[in-house]
Amino acid sequence: MTFRSAIKHCRNCGAGVVYRVPDDGDVRERAVCPACDTIHYENPLNVVGTVPYWGDKVLLCKRNIEPRWGKWTLPAGFMELNESTSEGAARETDEEAGAKFEMEGLLSLLSVPRVGQVHLFYLARLLSDQFDPGHETIEARLFTEAEIPWDEIAFRTVKETLGFYFEDRRRGSFDVHTMDIV
Repeated sequence: MTFRSAIKHCRNCGAGVVYRVPDDGDVRERAVCPACDTIHYENPLNVVGTVPYWGDKVLLCKRNIEPRWGKWTLPAGFMELNESTSEGAARETDEEAGAKFEMEGLLSLLSVPRVGQVHLFYLARLLSDQFDPGHETIEARLFTEAEIPWDEIAFRTVKETLGFYFEDRRRGSFDVHTMDIV
């Protein structure tokens, strides 16, 4: 399944690229520039976010953008260049929820190869139950586990991460969870 447009031009010199196995011992087909010999690698994108919690509740955001407009999600988005995964998760939480929080440890790392993404979710202890959501969010609201609209969760990675969170909370200690979603 192709999930992104193929590279057509070299980022260094602008010449048209060709897809072939490079002559450097690589075994995968890559976009190679015949003019300057630059090899262009296509790699997964990182999605970073948080599980913001307040007592026995978690903060969810109702999406005001596609995909999955109107569905509930944890605050998350694509990591930007020049930021760490935790910095990106904090930025997304601020942008989408307008929440005040303290970052904690990594909770989940989920690989989604069919769409070329890796999702990382951190715990975030909320410092207030007041939110100022940005334009990508219709509503930001706290939910207990029983109140979560499970059938209205936007992405499987979010549903799995919420499951990890509540399971760990009941157990009284948090682990880092990994999963491949195929």
